[in-house]
Amino acid sequence: MLAERRHQLILRALRAGGPAAVTDLSEQLGVSPATIRRDLVKLEEDGLLTRVHGGAVVEEGDQPFAEVAEVRVNEKDAIAERAAAMIKDGESVLLDIGTTAYRLARQLHGRRLTVITSNLVVYEELADDEGIELVLLGGMVRREYRSLVGFLTEDNLRQLHADWVFLGTSGVRPGGQVMDTTVVEVPVKRAMIKAGEKVVLLADAAKFPGNGMAKVCGPEELDAVVTNEPVDAATRAAFQEARVEIIVVGKAQT
Repeated sequence: MLAERRHQLILRALRAGGPAAVTDLSEQLGVSPATIRRDLVKLEEDGLLTRVHGGAVVEEGDQPFAEVAEVRVNEKDAIAERAAAMIKDGESVLLDIGTTAYRLARQLHGRRLTVITSNLVVYEELADDEGIELVLLGGMVRREYRSLVGFLTEDNLRQLHADWVFLGTSGVRPGGQVMDTTVVEVPVKRAMIKAGEKVVLLADAAKFPGNGMAKVCGPEELDAVVTNEPVDAATRAAFQEARVEIIVVGKAQT
């Protein structure tokens, strides 16, 4: 295996919360521990990770869409299927950036809907579906994460109203605060919330608590959360106090 390919797989494993120990990475990639150690030294020199005793960690931060899209696909699809069932034909839907929103878009084919998005992958997925009225928001292109951001995106959103907003997140704090790792995305997410009649957070189990340094909104600005595992007690209490419906795939709680 070429070194460049190993480096990609090491970073992908660490970002997905996978094995961080040298021995685990060695077994996963089928190379010697000495090779992994050399790879970790090189990646640390490039500023892509931090070596720790026995392994390495990746600092919190923005991840390329292509990498994130391959993580927890089954969980995201289960969440997306449940979210799609909430939408009635003829309604308008505002889809956030991110991979779970993309999985939701895949569930909307053949429906009679209006879909508004700043997610370029959602646009590409639905562009040929003639039953869907597709609105692509303007803005500055973030190539790595396939999204549109900036004052043009926010201005577009101030002129629109949608029946549903489906948000992604980097993580949810125990107090129910929705967080993001990338500051530039936060104003767009906030504008989406203001443009929506009902706001639904799509968050798989890894997002509790997840990560993120920038607050998008508090639980009081959400109507529902769709997830694939029961929410921890502290977060559930915060959601319940804010009257947020918690929908666990296959279950329902309030």
